Amino acid sequence: MNLAEGVQIVSLSVLAVMMIGAALGVVLSPSIVYSAFMLGGVFISMAGLYLLLNGDFVAAAQVLIYVGAVNVLILFAIMLVNKRQNFVPFPNSWVRKALTGVVSLGLFGLLSTMVLATPWAYSTTPASTQGSIVLIGEHFFTDFLLPFELASILLLMAMVGAIILARREYLPDLTPSELPQTVLTLPERPRELVSSSSETRE
Repeated sequence: MNLAEGVQIVSLSVLAVMMIGAALGVVLSPSIVYSAFMLGGVFISMAGLYLLLNGDFVAAAQVLIYVGAVNVLILFAIMLVNKRQNFVPFPNSWVRKALTGVVSLGLFGLLSTMVLATPWAYSTTPASTQGSIVLIGEHFFTDFLLPFELASILLLMAMVGAIILARREYLPDLTPSELPQTVLTLPERPRELVSSSSETRE
């Protein structure tokens, strides 16, 4: 094992442990704000994995878009919309827990099967001479143009919905016809009548 391969294995192990720990913190943390911060740690770990796979543009986009935009948007939505309410237990909550466990075990089995069935051998094909940015740009504007535009519309709808939820407390309950109508008047100084005969000269 050469030095470069050893550094890659150590980096992969550290990033994997960091990602698993942050993901567990997201789902197990009692505070939703801490969960959002842990989600940022998951995104950063994924960016490190992309760097190990020579995906420089994807790693930069992961940090800029997910950590710098989506995670910050989640934090602002939590801080603006979150309201303190008394906990009310849902009826038949065990059904939801059972369904969540079944789905989680199914996903875990699916991922385990994929990991065991995939041949993890080194590729002997030569690397492409084009950079990753050029290839991603070509795919964005040819093969994946429609999903790219649909994702942008979905993010726009989520942003508008977050703004509406954050501003709903300031919306008036009365209709415009029921609001009191006030006439705007400017205060004027009363005029003083001064006769010309009463003026004296000194």
